[in-house]
Amino acid sequence: MPRHTRKKSRTGIYHVIMRGINRQRIFEDDEDDEDYERFIETLKSYKALSGYEIYAYCLMGNHFHLLLKVGKEDLELVVKRIAGSYVYWYNLKYGRCGHLFQDRYKSEVVEEDPYLLTVIRYIHQNPIKAGLCNCVSEYKYSSYGEYIAEDSRLVDVSLGIRMTSGQPFA
Repeated sequence: MPRHTRKKSRTGIYHVIMRGINRQRIFEDDEDDEDYERFIETLKSYKALSGYEIYAYCLMGNHFHLLLKVGKEDLELVVKRIAGSYVYWYNLKYGRCGHLFQDRYKSEVVEEDPYLLTVIRYIHQNPIKAGLCNCVSEYKYSSYGEYIAEDSRLVDVSLGIRMTSGQPFA
């Protein structure tokens, strides 16, 4: 069965999801956070090169969510850079070879103001739905803390904050 072409977003904003192959863990080190931190550093390093903006993220044990707006490069290249770099490092660290991610990444276009806020909430509430915590502020591998502190290391929180005050994103 042939693959369907991805829908292009008019706004350039996408909700991207990638899951570990066979639902295996893609972030192993819960104790020292090295895997999570490496993925975040990968996002930071390619952000400048690819020119994308990140509005939300959540790194779960066996998958991740990103809400991003593409910049200089198409979504396909952005995801290829991020995933490829992380897989290369992960395989080297754990002495393994082969695929880490299942299938190709999932992406949903985000073109409406209310839907953008819905996706940000959905991403931040993912750990609660998975039973990893009782409150979004307890989970340390998401962008929620950057919204609360308004101290952004990686995420452009200004768009989400503007939208909660009634200003459109497009």
